[in-house]
Amino acid sequence: MTKALKDIAFSMLDLVPVREGRSVADALAVSLQTAQHAERLGFTRYWLAEHHNMAGIASSATAVLVGHIAGGTHTIRVGSGGVMLPNHPPLTVAESFGTLAELYPGRIDLGLGRAPGTDPMTMRALRRDRVETVDDFPRDVAELQRLLDVPQPGQKLIANPGAGTQVPIWLLGSSLFSAQLAAERGLPYAFASHFAPAMLLQAIEVYRRGFKPSAQCEKPHLMIGVPLVAAPTDEEATHLAGSIFERVLGILRGARGLLAPPKPGFLQRLSPQEKAGIADFLACAVIGAPDTVRQGLQALAAQTGCDEMMFTCDIYDPALRLRSLDIAAQVRQASVTTGPAAA
Repeated sequence: MTKALKDIAFSMLDLVPVREGRSVADALAVSLQTAQHAERLGFTRYWLAEHHNMAGIASSATAVLVGHIAGGTHTIRVGSGGVMLPNHPPLTVAESFGTLAELYPGRIDLGLGRAPGTDPMTMRALRRDRVETVDDFPRDVAELQRLLDVPQPGQKLIANPGAGTQVPIWLLGSSLFSAQLAAERGLPYAFASHFAPAMLLQAIEVYRRGFKPSAQCEKPHLMIGVPLVAAPTDEEATHLAGSIFERVLGILRGARGLLAPPKPGFLQRLSPQEKAGIADFLACAVIGAPDTVRQGLQALAAQTGCDEMMFTCDIYDPALRLRSLDIAAQVRQASVTTGPAAA
């Protein structure tokens, strides 16, 4: 079912990019400023993503950052997009997010990922004795649900804080595994189409077809990741997106670095294979002027029937990043004021 843009929630995912020539402290300050701006624009939630041992990404201590952002905002939901569950004992996650829920009631989300969010060496450093099996993630999700729920009579392991907070759990994924698990558990599902869009439509079908209502969700709730670069003109947006193109190329080459300022003509200097790799990675990206953004978001809405779009917006200049979010909000507001024809 296609939804008008006015009926789709807008949210933000932040990897806390560290920019060339600037510090980690600066990256953290920019993230808080961006969250405050997103709140003023009426965004629904602001999530931070767990990554480790990656140059240019400062979101490794995810729960700490969630508290920092929640403490500097007032109404927007703040959460993890996500906590990489293989890296943490469920009890530790329950206590951390239970504490956050007590500090900021009704505003904390717990998005869970199945990947380690890092390289094998760092994964071993995080949990040295961990031997991952296919059954671990579903079991850990179930344990987290129990720990965050109201304790049952005779339950010996209690998360304190955590028990009874019922922090909303989301499952994140880029394949069919988490889509199926989210459907079976009746949980909201966020697909990582901002970097791995290949299986988006298959995962949506699996999720919706197999969904079983639960106490948390009566019906499926789908969020999709959308790389966004909006500017007054298509040309400027494409230029600003050069920072993202360069970052993606580094990921594809296995050479991550700091977020670089956009370089004129960056794409034109690449080989056809490199251009194709970036295009595949960013297949769900919306880059352009307001009308281009409107058309792109409409197309994604029609294709997926999503309930929520979560933007990644790694523009080098923080002020232009905020302007990009402004343009997205204005596009959505236009659909509210002019009705379905503009949606």
